[in-house]
Amino acid sequence: MDRATLAEFLRNRREALRPEDVGLPAGPRRRTRGLRREEVASLAVMSTDYYTRLEQRRGPQPSEHMLASLARALRLTNDERDYLYRVAGHNAPASLSAPDHVAPALLRVLDRLDDTPALILNDLGETLVQNRMAAALYGDASAYTGWARSAVYRWFTDPAERSVYPESDRDRQSRAQVANLRAAHGLRGPRSQAGELVRRLQRVSEEFAGLWARHEVAQRFEDHKTLVHPELGEIELDCQALFTEDRLQTLLVLTAPPRTEAHEKLRLLSVLGLNRFTGAERSDARG
Repeated sequence: MDRATLAEFLRNRREALRPEDVGLPAGPRRRTRGLRREEVASLAVMSTDYYTRLEQRRGPQPSEHMLASLARALRLTNDERDYLYRVAGHNAPASLSAPDHVAPALLRVLDRLDDTPALILNDLGETLVQNRMAAALYGDASAYTGWARSAVYRWFTDPAERSVYPESDRDRQSRAQVANLRAAHGLRGPRSQAGELVRRLQRVSEEFAGLWARHEVAQRFEDHKTLVHPELGEIELDCQALFTEDRLQTLLVLTAPPRTEAHEKLRLLSVLGLNRFTGAERSDARG
């Protein structure tokens, strides 16, 4: 691990970013060039003290998970991410095995969406980042760990996951989940994480095994769906998908036409925030 180079690189990339580049308000006159250390730490979901020690050449070797968080917070390109890993003493991750690194182009779009639900997923259905509106609609995905990070896995193993869709639409959603996973399986191969996810689901879900045997393959480009909120009821939304060039990540944006009931419900959703997810309502799905 090259502590001096790592510290210099982190400081340089932090100072090159402006608050508006990462979806933060510019605020009053700032003495710090670029982002503050505490802002980077918050974006990377780590303590300010930990990040500060990295910039001061006295921190421990960051784990690959920490590096992935830093790469996302600093909006690094793939080449910059690989460089970060190497100076921190790790091998650069292969593109197919680095699902936590969010494409900077998608992040720039997400940063500008604060009045409608939007989230970035990888091809295994793992939420990499979501805005506050998406968290209010779906719940805070950062709480999930292990295989439960995948929405496909949760769909077939946790009945509570289906509550966000009307019962009449759940069969279609099951087919869509499997068809999306088969596309990822075809890209990554049977020995990949996608292959292991398929094998696990075949063991625990007869429904999944039956749908997998149909060999349906699809990646959604747009969709019209109805989602269910426990306080607001059904919300009809248009879902637009923007893929990266390698099709490993997708930005989903959910909108409603102006002056419609759904548009008003989205406005109310912004006020309600995460209140629906307090307590242990869905704690059994995490882990």
